[in-house]
Amino acid sequence: MRIGVFGAGAWGTALAYTCAKSGNDVIHWGFNGVFDGIPDITRPENVIRTDNMTDLKNCDYWLIVTPSAFFRETTQKMRNVYNNQPILICTKGMEATTGQFMSEILNSEIPDCKHFGVLSGPQFAHEVATDIPTGSTLAGDKEIHSGGHIALSKIYLQDSNDIIGAQICGVGKNAVSLISGFLTVKSSGENERALMFTRAWNEISEIGVKMGAEYKTFLGLCGVGDLFLSATSPTSRNFSAGLSIARGEQYTGTVEGIFALRGLIKRAQELNIKTPVLCEMQTKMKI
Repeated sequence: MRIGVFGAGAWGTALAYTCAKSGNDVIHWGFNGVFDGIPDITRPENVIRTDNMTDLKNCDYWLIVTPSAFFRETTQKMRNVYNNQPILICTKGMEATTGQFMSEILNSEIPDCKHFGVLSGPQFAHEVATDIPTGSTLAGDKEIHSGGHIALSKIYLQDSNDIIGAQICGVGKNAVSLISGFLTVKSSGENERALMFTRAWNEISEIGVKMGAEYKTFLGLCGVGDLFLSATSPTSRNFSAGLSIARGEQYTGTVEGIFALRGLIKRAQELNIKTPVLCEMQTKMKI
């Protein structure tokens, strides 16, 4: 199968390489031809790099792996070359300015896309690129499932039809990972950290269910699986940012957890859901 991958950061590169090692031909697009990639890993021969989106027009299946901050801009450009491919969203997060999920942006920018889904789970890019066993939730319809299993056969995929739930889990774990890092420094002890961690995840689950998500999604790979990975490891950008905020240090790069926390609180208010822990942590972190 011919796979088009949009996004050339570490995660986009890891997925491009995984698709190639799964036996597919890959066209990998990078904005302005910039490929940050994973420098210590050799690019497979069946990955072709390009800065021209037209080169991906005839691919059978698309993966979008751009940061959430550039997701709308990228999909606006993709619309001009879209050719009825199933689209798999591999970006976790919410748009900072609107609080929209990536699927909501996709629907508005490529409204004729009939088959789209979400890949979300406990995935550190470097480990995926080096073939360390990895599992993810693949949320979507049959077209998304069948194409996803071919594109990413080297990853254990847990099929789901809960697109909104998979996205809320991805957004929620960013927020809770940030909170967990902050509490690692600021809590009175491990008991308090566990208390606040659990209550925060319960509030996020309640938002999800109110929006139509299935509760079991929060117990799957994109839920507790991703939460466990991101909220306990200093490799996680959000966890590390939480540590930095607690210590009064400057954090670097885009921290999705900050936008996630703000966006989730806004959604909760719109749904008339009380989120005392999320609000308290936002106040304490001054974000």
